[in-house]
Amino acid sequence: FITVSGNSLNTDREILLNLKSFLENQNRVNRGRYSGWNRWTSNPCEWHGIMCSPDMERVTGINLSDSKISGEMFNNFSALTQLHHLDFSRNTLKGLIPDDLNRCHNLVYLNLSHNILGGELKLTGLTRLEKLDLSTNRFHGEVKFSFPAICNRLVVANLSMNNFIGRIDTFFDGCLNLMYLDLSSNKFTGNIWTGFSRLVEFAVSENRVSGLIPASSFSDNCNLKGLDLSVNMFHGEVPREISNCKKLVMLNLWGNKFSGPIPSELGSISTLEGLLLGNNEFSRVIPESLLYLSNLAVLDLSYNNFGGRLQEIFGRFRQLKSLVLQGNSYIDGLSSSGIHKLKNISRLDLSYNNFSGHLPAEFSEMVGLKFLILAYNQFTGPIPPQYGDLSQLQALDLSFNRLIWSIPPSVGNLRSLLWLMLANNSLTGEIPGELGNCSSLLWLNLANNQLSGRFPPELANIGRNPTLTFESNRRSNAMIAGPSDCWVTKRLLTMDYSPFRFIYTILTRKICKNVWDQLLQGYGFFQVCVKGSPVRKYRVSGYLQLSGNQLTGEVPSDIGKMQHFSVLHLSYNQFNGELPVEIGNLPLVVLNISWNKFSGQIPREIGNLNCLQNLDLSHNNFSGIFPTNLNCLNELSKFNISFNPQIAGQIPNIGQLATFEEESYLGNPLLHSRLFKLQDPTVPPLNSGKQALPGEEGSEDGFWWKALLMEYGCGMAFGMVMLCICVVKVQPKWVVNNVEGLHQLKAVRPWKKN
Repeated sequence: FITVSGNSLNTDREILLNLKSFLENQNRVNRGRYSGWNRWTSNPCEWHGIMCSPDMERVTGINLSDSKISGEMFNNFSALTQLHHLDFSRNTLKGLIPDDLNRCHNLVYLNLSHNILGGELKLTGLTRLEKLDLSTNRFHGEVKFSFPAICNRLVVANLSMNNFIGRIDTFFDGCLNLMYLDLSSNKFTGNIWTGFSRLVEFAVSENRVSGLIPASSFSDNCNLKGLDLSVNMFHGEVPREISNCKKLVMLNLWGNKFSGPIPSELGSISTLEGLLLGNNEFSRVIPESLLYLSNLAVLDLSYNNFGGRLQEIFGRFRQLKSLVLQGNSYIDGLSSSGIHKLKNISRLDLSYNNFSGHLPAEFSEMVGLKFLILAYNQFTGPIPPQYGDLSQLQALDLSFNRLIWSIPPSVGNLRSLLWLMLANNSLTGEIPGELGNCSSLLWLNLANNQLSGRFPPELANIGRNPTLTFESNRRSNAMIAGPSDCWVTKRLLTMDYSPFRFIYTILTRKICKNVWDQLLQGYGFFQVCVKGSPVRKYRVSGYLQLSGNQLTGEVPSDIGKMQHFSVLHLSYNQFNGELPVEIGNLPLVVLNISWNKFSGQIPREIGNLNCLQNLDLSHNNFSGIFPTNLNCLNELSKFNISFNPQIAGQIPNIGQLATFEEESYLGNPLLHSRLFKLQDPTVPPLNSGKQALPGEEGSEDGFWWKALLMEYGCGMAFGMVMLCICVVKVQPKWVVNNVEGLHQLKAVRPWKKN
């Protein structure tokens, strides 16, 4: 890099042009607005993202957050000698923080969050720093290399969602001006730092910190407004001295091994709005003093093994907006609990218990209810038709119970409903056409019941206009989210679709809250195709799950109107007739219609679903010529067309369909392949000895396997010829097994800490 001597705006301009050139060399496409620097004006103070001193004589700040920047960090920021503010957050910067940054001695604000930076943290030269945000990166090692060296003026430090290790109990004692410290989602160990009560907010959730919480931690002059110790290994009783924190708004102790009584002294903290005590070992006595917390909006006492009947006191928490009691092994019914008297409640989660009896019709009196989660219990009887009066309801989850009779048509009155989860019950009768009036309904799961009758054409109208619900959620204040809500998010989004799996393979509470908020507000999170186009858009996409029922008749052509749905499961039913060609108009990623009685030709329009990843047409009565245009489905990773014995034709030798094994084509004697010989699985092999595997001596299809192996072993010349022939992009193969019997949805059970 060119180092320019002197201290003036012109020298700063040269450094910025050097930075521009560096960024453009690393990012040759999709460049941010920095590419416009010096294009329309030579004054750097007028360039995008550049801040200058009041006299416009020096550059003092750079903000290139969310600017599509990748690659390593610039290595000459120290040449900007008056740099106070540096923000490169929400990019994809990688590698180490260069030593040069340590020489930016005037830096007050540093934000490098949401990148993929790594290495050990060594920022000892930034002694004037007031705000530091390094969250959501890949930093590792201990924090002792930077703390307390940079503590002198530090007010805010966010190190969350990294891979830091080691102890935290001594390194922040010298940070006398520190007010906000977030160490969550790392790998810290040892005991708690006892000086946290002088902060305004302290979070150390999702680590491995252990031991008792000393009573001395809660000093008489406690300033805490937010304390998050969730998902660690703390044990013992919660000190009564916590009542010294008179300004406390949110207390999150979820997911530890706290035991003993819930401190009644918590009732003296009048500012408390969120109390999350779930997944611990507290005694089942709920202090009466908590009833007097007039600001308490969220109460989470999930997974405390309370057992027995639901405590009567919960019916008197009239101030609550959210009550979470999942996973407590409660028994018997709910009608006598008085819980239906909570008129202000908007979220009620009683899932994963052993409640029995009929669903209380009185829940319809909770007129502000938005989320009613009663899944995984033993409720019996019908779904009360009065639930159709809950006009603000957005999620109704009654799955995995013992409910009977039909789905009440009154559910169609729920215009704000986003989720309807009734899977794994014993519901009978037809799917009411009135469900088509649920204009916001994007996630519908009726799987594994005994529903019969046809696919009502009106059902294709669900989810046609969720905008009003999304806009309402954007206007409302977000509620405090706890770890229990993450389990709800995972369960409501569990489907055979990789973006859904992504949510909980790397789930932290912060990611979970972000996903949940985006879904409720209708902002794009999942990348989907639009009408089969290869162009992607980010938007909320829904699913329709009807598998494992007794549905009959033809699928109506109206299904082509379901433009907000990317997952369609109709398997294990008795649908018949031809599959409507309009299905090719949908932005599908998953299409599973296996184990039905569909007949006629496979619509060629399915070959237009360019984002399709999972296609299962197996165990039907399709006939005609095998549609080779399915070979154009380059995203396809799961494919099964087995046991459609009237399908004829040639399986392509190259391209996407050639990547799938014989199991994807079994039971189709009229299909032919040069890659393997399709055999009738009902006919035993001629020899009674050990059957040779493909490619072994004695196997009939060994020739083709040897030929394929030769292709990889005969050198680049032959390989280049094959690349020229195979112009279709090929994705990795996925062996699809044929599953006998009714496929049962697997429950996503919440994790219980031992």
